Amino acid sequence: MKPSLGGPARPNLEQGPLAASLVEGCIPTIKEPKLRGGRLLWLEQRPQEQGRTTLMRREPAGSLARELTPGHWNLRSRVHGYGGGVYALANDTLVFVDDGDRCLWQLQLAGAAPSQPSRLTSPTDRAFADGLIDSRRQRWLGVMEAGGRDQLVAVPLAGGEPELLHLAADFCGYAALSPDGGQLAWVEWHQPWMPWQRSQLWLARITAAGALEDARPVAGSGAGSGAESPLASSIFQPLWISPTELVVASDATGWWNLQRLEIGTGSWQPLLPLEAEFAMPQWVYGMATTAWDGEQLIAAACTGGVWQLGRVDLAAGRVGTPEAWQPLGVPFDDLAALCAEAGQLVAVASSPTIPEGLLELELASGSWRHTPMAPCPLALEAISRPEPLWFAGHGGQQSHAWFYPPATGACASSPLLVKGHSGPTGMARRGLNLGIQFWTSRGWGVLDVNYGGSTGFGRAYRERLDSQWGVVDVADCAAAAQALVAAGKASDARIAIEGGSAGGFTALAALCFTDVFRAGASRYGVSDPSALASESHRFEARYLDGLIGPWPQARPTYEARSPLAHAGQIHCPVIFFQGLDDQVVPPAQTERMALALQTQGIPVEVHLFANEGHGFRSGAVRIEVLEATEAFFRRHFQL
Repeated sequence: MKPSLGGPARPNLEQGPLAASLVEGCIPTIKEPKLRGGRLLWLEQRPQEQGRTTLMRREPAGSLARELTPGHWNLRSRVHGYGGGVYALANDTLVFVDDGDRCLWQLQLAGAAPSQPSRLTSPTDRAFADGLIDSRRQRWLGVMEAGGRDQLVAVPLAGGEPELLHLAADFCGYAALSPDGGQLAWVEWHQPWMPWQRSQLWLARITAAGALEDARPVAGSGAGSGAESPLASSIFQPLWISPTELVVASDATGWWNLQRLEIGTGSWQPLLPLEAEFAMPQWVYGMATTAWDGEQLIAAACTGGVWQLGRVDLAAGRVGTPEAWQPLGVPFDDLAALCAEAGQLVAVASSPTIPEGLLELELASGSWRHTPMAPCPLALEAISRPEPLWFAGHGGQQSHAWFYPPATGACASSPLLVKGHSGPTGMARRGLNLGIQFWTSRGWGVLDVNYGGSTGFGRAYRERLDSQWGVVDVADCAAAAQALVAAGKASDARIAIEGGSAGGFTALAALCFTDVFRAGASRYGVSDPSALASESHRFEARYLDGLIGPWPQARPTYEARSPLAHAGQIHCPVIFFQGLDDQVVPPAQTERMALALQTQGIPVEVHLFANEGHGFRSGAVRIEVLEATEAFFRRHFQL
C-alpha cells in the first residue's frame, strides 16, 4: 500500500470559527488496536452514543470495518477506576469486559459471522482487566481487583470461577506470556508509589498444571538485579522477543530507556542509551510503546515532548549504541498503542495537521495507510501549528509549553487561554486537537503547558513536582503566560486558565495564588486536596503523599495549597463543570468551591451533569461544556 490518508470524504472545510459540534459531538476515540492472525481490531468510544465503547474489526487491510459488539454492549473495565486492557484475542477466541455486568464475555470469530457473546464469569463486585489468552491451557489470564488488592487470575474459556494464580502485595498488571507458554512476566507496585514512580518486573514459571512457581521480582525498585537500580525506578510494558529474552522500558538511568533481559543468565543489556522516553505514565491498562512483529522491535520514543516511530536494531555491533535507533519515515509525531505482527504495524497516530487515526505500516517497504475517525473540518492553512516555548519556570528552571497562535495572528491584544493538563503526571501532546483549534479559530492564542512534573522530558523533570503540586505547576503556568505577554503575543488583561481533574486544581490554585489570570474554568477539578487525600479511590489513595506530603501528617501543607481554603483570594469569574456520578472528585467539592465564591460576590456558573463521572463521555455534554466555557470567557472579557 502506498502512503495515504484514508477515512470518509472531507466535509466542507471550515474557514471561520470552528463549531463545537465538529469538535466534540461525533468523533469516536480509538483505543487498543491489535493485529492478530491477520485481523485488525480496535475499540471505538462513541460520544454520540453516550460514550459507549464498541469493538471493531477489519480484514484484510483496506476492507470495510465491521462492528463486533453492536447494540447494548459497552466494553469498559473499572479496575483502578480508570480501566483499560478491555479485550484479548488469540486465534479465533476473543474475551472482553462488558460494563453492564462487569463480567468477562467470550466471542468466537471463526466463520463468516462471529458467534453471540457468552458469559464466562458470574456477576459480582469484582473487576477484570488487562488479560491475555493462554491458548495452550484454554484460559484467560489477567487482573482481578477484589477485596482491596489486585490478583492475577485464570478463567477457563469454558467458563467458571477465577482461579488465583498470584496475589499482589497491592497492584499488578501488564502481564506477558512467553512465546512457548512457559513463563509469565508482569509489573507490580504498591502504595504509596504510583507505577511511574517505583515498580518491579516480576517473573514466574508456569507449571504443567498451570500454576505459577518461583514468582519473584527481577528488576525495578528494590529488586537489585543486574543493571537495575535498587532505588527508585519504574518498569513499563514487558515484551517477549523470544522464549528466553524480555524487553522492558526502565527509567533507572533517569530516562525510560529500553533494556533486554536474558532469562537464562539474568543479565541486562541496555538497547538504546538515549535521552528519550520509551514509556508513558501507566494510568490505564492496554498501553504500548513497543511492539515485536516476530523478527524486529519497533518503538515510539519521546524527545522534547515529540514522539517518533523507529526500529531498534538488535544486531550485535549496534545494540547498546545510539546507532541502534533507526527512525521510520512516517509524518506522525504523536503515537500510542503500538502492535505488530508479521511485518505489519498498527498504532494510534496523529500530527499537528493530521487528526488521530489508525496508522497501518508495512515495515519492509515503509508504505503506510492512515485512517482518521473523522476528516479534519479545517483547511490545512487554517490549522494553528504548535510552537515550542521554553521559558524560565519555577525556580528559574527551563520549562516547556506548546503555543498555538490565533488564526488571526498573535499580537499584544490577543486573548490567551492557558491549559493545564490532567494527571498531573501527564503531558501536553502535539497531535491535532480540535478543541484547541476551536479557540484559535476565534482569535485566541492557546498555551498548552508541560509544567514541571510532566512526562516526556525525563525522570528529573517529572520529579520537579514531588511535594510541590500546587506550587511548581502554578508557577510554570503563570510564567509561560507572562513570557508570551512579554513577547507581545498576548494581552495581560485577557488571560484565562482552564483544566480538568488535576488540571482543574492547577487552574483554581493559579487563580488563588497568582494575579496573572482574569478568568478560569474547572472541569471536575480538585478544589480540596485534603478531601481528595481522605476520600480518593484505591489507585490514587496515596498519590498525594508524593505530590504534597503524607496524609494526615502534612495537613497544614494541604490546607496551604487548597483553593477552597483560599477562595477569598480569587477575584475573577470562574465556571465549573461537574459530573454527579464522579467517584474521584465528588460533586460536593465543586459545590462547596462554587458556593464560597458566590458568597463573596464572584461571578460563578455551575453546570452539573447526571450520569457523568470523572471525565465526560457524552458528546452532547462535551459540546455544552465547550460552548459554555467560550461564552463565559467572551462575556467577561467583552470580546
